Formats: sequence, structure tokens, C-alpha cells
Amino acid sequence: MRQVRTIRYREIAEDLRSRLEAGEPTSGRLLPSEAELSARYDASRVTVRKALEVLRGDGLVDSRQGLGWFVAGEPVRQPLATLGTIEAQLAGSGVRSQRRILDFAFVKAPSAVRKVLGVDKVLRVVRVNLADGEPFARVTVFCPEDLGALVSRAQVAESSFYDLLPVEVGGAVQTIGAAAASATDAELLGVPTGSPVLRCERVTSDREGTPVLLAEYVFPSHRTEFIVALPHVQASIAPSGLRLVE
Repeated sequence: MRQVRTIRYREIAEDLRSRLEAGEPTSGRLLPSEAELSARYDASRVTVRKALEVLRGDGLVDSRQGLGWFVAGEPVRQPLATLGTIEAQLAGSGVRSQRRILDFAFVKAPSAVRKVLGVDKVLRVVRVNLADGEPFARVTVFCPEDLGALVSRAQVAESSFYDLLPVEVGGAVQTIGAAAASATDAELLGVPTGSPVLRCERVTSDREGTPVLLAEYVFPSHRTEFIVALPHVQASIAPSGLRLVE
């Protein structure tokens, strides 16, 4: 009987495919590095890369420079046209959200925070946001001490500051830029240290224009998209809101 020769990279691709279809790992999760996969399958990195390219062609995996290979899936999309919470945006997409509080403490305001909020002592809340059980954002929120004293750790684990604070929100300014994951954020978000992330700073003010919240969000770049609605088309060679960093 004639034997059919099996091409090694296809063997590897099929084994990885079966693992992915079984949910190992889940959408957005990083795969082992090419070096680790080479050792696991006792194959060269060229062979492993060919297997991964097969799976990329089938839409099962993708890769980013500085990040590696990951399980393909729908990114978390966040419209910027209106002021809202991450949880509300996720719920609208049918995604289950959860907050894991890492720190809840009254501290001396860092100089950058004091400059924005104009106070010497603040409530600092650090949390990880999860989408369908997977981490997708590290969030740090600073609030003036007098307002922070009105909320508890349990409350901020379940609700937004917008719902908890007795102030009428007037609006917010968001600044979004590219950054590299610190060792701490890399561990929290399950990405390599130094890999690309998106950093969003949001300053929320009350109706009188007084800043009442300063928040920093760090998102893995492969899991997040920000969407800006442009109601009026303007003649420009650059996206609306773009500015050069000095």
C-alpha cells in the first residue's frame, strides 16, 4: 500500500487548530512564542511559522510586531462620540464585563494629578477590566478626597464613578496615544513587557468645568479599537483631532 507523506507544518497546523477549536487558548490570548512551539513540536521555527501562517489564512490567529501570535477574535470597540463607561459599551456588544479591584487607597496626589485636579490628597482606585473573563484594560482613577470619601471599595467594583458621585458631569477630554507595556501592566494584561499598548487619559469635569476625575486606561493594542464619528466632513489630510506630541 502506498503511504501518503504528511507535510510537517500541516501536521502542526492541524494540531494547533484542534486546540483552538477546543477553546485553548481563548480569543485575544497570546500563543506560546515561535521558539516555544518549535521546542514543543520538535520542529524548526520556519516550519512553525508556516503552520501559523496557514492558521492566519483561515482567520484563526494573527500577529503584531512586538507582541507575537495571538488567537484572532473581535476587538473590543469603544465609540468616542459620546461619554460613557466601558461596561456600557461592552454590554451593547453582548460582552460580559467584570472589574477586579487591585487598589483602593487615599494617597498624596502625584504632581501630575495635583496639577489637573487641584487637590493635595486623592482617592486612587486601580482595577483590571475583563471582557468575557479575559483582561483587556488596566484602569487607574484619581478622585478628590472629599468626593472619594463618599464611595466604598465594594461600590467601585460594581458601578461607575459617574453613577456614584453626587456631581453632574459636564464632559470629558480624552487623550489617546501609543505606549509600551510596563512589566506590571504586561503581567496584568497577559502580554509581553514592552509590547504595544494604547494609553488613554480621560479628564472628566462637572457642569462648572471643574475637573473631578482623572483616569488612565491601558489597553493591549491587539484587543482594542477606538471609533470616532465625524458628522461633518472637513477637507483635511489628517484624522480629526490629531496633534503632534512635542
